[in-house]
Amino acid sequence: MEKSKVYYTDMSTSLNENLPEKLERLMKKAGIGDIDFKDKFVAIKMHFGEPGNLAFLRPNYAAVVVKVVKELGGKPFLTDCNTLYVGGRKNALDHLDTAFTNGFSPFSVDGAHVIIGDGLKGTDDMEVPVNGGEYVKSAKIGRAIMDADVFISLTHFKGHEAAGFGGTLKNIGMGCGSRAGKMEQHCDGKTAVDQSKCVGCGNCVKICAHDAPHIVEHKAKIDPEKCVGCGRCIGVCPKD
Repeated sequence: MEKSKVYYTDMSTSLNENLPEKLERLMKKAGIGDIDFKDKFVAIKMHFGEPGNLAFLRPNYAAVVVKVVKELGGKPFLTDCNTLYVGGRKNALDHLDTAFTNGFSPFSVDGAHVIIGDGLKGTDDMEVPVNGGEYVKSAKIGRAIMDADVFISLTHFKGHEAAGFGGTLKNIGMGCGSRAGKMEQHCDGKTAVDQSKCVGCGNCVKICAHDAPHIVEHKAKIDPEKCVGCGRCIGVCPKD
């Protein structure tokens, strides 16, 4: 198998080149011009952030990708799928509100529209075979993403409570899953409490969006019927 070519740039700028221009030069150096975009729908998969936070790539980076794709004849759109957890991206209307609040609109990203990949309630998906999958034979992926002709992952990297680091694999593998697809990925990894270590602080109760943990006789217990396996309770537990 041919090894991937990885291109880097630092974050410094000059009078002759700003960061968005650096991104355009990097994309062209990496060979984006070799892809046939002519009249093809191009899904640019990214994360629009939650309302009020800054953990997402800025819209002006997305605008550069859109500009280059359009110059090559493609029809780009920005996309992500709805979240399983409660928040600002749990359905398409809230998701669009969040995207617009954080600056992602056709007016800021060179005319590209935002399309939520798995529809209004996260139910618009396709069952996609996983060729050669040992444990996972198929995946439920947002239909708009599967309908696209070309796929570009525009990824930011972040720390993750259970997985250590989330990047491109998470942006595609988890991010392209519909709500049902995300549930299938989470459901086999449900949390249990080591009673000998629990100090009964209640942090898990406060962080859970699904009312799964409860404090019983000064110890936390988790209802497996309510738990969706997101692991957020692990991240706030002082005893891990």
